[in-house]
Amino acid sequence: MSLTEIPLLLEGPCGALEALYLGRADARGLALICHPHPLHAGSMHNKVVATLQRTARDAGYATLRFNFRGVGQSVGEHAHGEGEIDDAEAAARWLLAQHPGLPLSLLGFSFGSCVAACLAGRLEGQGIAVERLFMLAPPVQRFSVDGRLPQRAALTVIQPEADEVVTPEAVYAWSAALERAHELLKVAECGHFFHGKLNELKALVLPRLQS
Repeated sequence: MSLTEIPLLLEGPCGALEALYLGRADARGLALICHPHPLHAGSMHNKVVATLQRTARDAGYATLRFNFRGVGQSVGEHAHGEGEIDDAEAAARWLLAQHPGLPLSLLGFSFGSCVAACLAGRLEGQGIAVERLFMLAPPVQRFSVDGRLPQRAALTVIQPEADEVVTPEAVYAWSAALERAHELLKVAECGHFFHGKLNELKALVLPRLQS
């Protein structure tokens, strides 16, 4: 069985969305991965996104990562988060259609973590269960997710302690005020892009996907 991703174009709200898909007949679950900010060189080829994909693969998941509108071969223009949630929903529905009945987990990094969170809440509202949500370095000061989070998905927030892009203290305060159950994991001596810490990141995510 090949564990190599295949490139494809999915139908999104504005047209084609460029994606990389790993399908497997023995999948234990589905993982959709959302990339960082499109206007700051974010794409599905980001090394943190790639690490999340490999981690989900190693946990036995079918995976899908994709470029938001206006990135790479994806059609359209940046839509300040709201349009990107629509893009992610289209990708999630495509992935679910390939593997009916399998549980869906959403993983996002930076801007993509807030997109994933809002999508998870939207899908729950539509009666589509999300098993797990991982938010890595979420820019909660700039992208409001209040009132939009899922209530039933297991939520893990992973925050670098030396983040130079997202203010760690803002994430800690947001986490402390969050009324729903979740876990906050802090990565010591780690910047926003997890330089030198990708193995540590995998070690945090892998057992949670396997549980």
